[in-house]
Amino acid sequence: MKTLDHVSDIDLIRSFQEGDAGSFEVLVTRYKDRIYSSILFFVKDTYLAEDLFQDVFIKIIDTLKNRRYTEEGKFLPWALRIAHNLCVDYFRKVKRAPAIKTSDNQDIFEVIQITEEGPDAKLMRAQSHDRVRKMLDLLPEEQREIIVLRHYANLSFKEIAQITNCSINTALGRMRYGLINLRKMMVEKQIVL
Repeated sequence: MKTLDHVSDIDLIRSFQEGDAGSFEVLVTRYKDRIYSSILFFVKDTYLAEDLFQDVFIKIIDTLKNRRYTEEGKFLPWALRIAHNLCVDYFRKVKRAPAIKTSDNQDIFEVIQITEEGPDAKLMRAQSHDRVRKMLDLLPEEQREIIVLRHYANLSFKEIAQITNCSINTALGRMRYGLINLRKMMVEKQIVL
């Protein structure tokens, strides 16, 4: 059986457009955690995040099948831009902004599990992530969004600028001020990570 794990995104897309559903499964597996994490961070509701996540991939499938995809080599930033736009559209539709509150449902950091840890290390990591999430929730939305896209979705500032519809310098500035504000909070509250 041929493995597609090391095939480029553009080759997977072409293969999918030619009828190979397995190619699309590889794309989904490759990027689902980053896309879902980004959606969950913005909407702070696991059920809503799951719905929007499905909507993102329905939109992606529709675009690919109709051969309207033109972002060669930039699948993840394109998919994240779709996710971001669907989140914005959702909040416009319900005529409210995302609440700045801590969610007890699912932590964004739980999605990023790299190695098996002992119970004490898991507890310490969970506490640190909870502190970071609470501090991130206190940042202005523009700063929080840039930090999440940079550190949790691993996007470049050029990609972030495209997704958030701002200049690269604006994205860099928001990141800088966001990090400065996080440091201030850590000093004021004497938080050690």
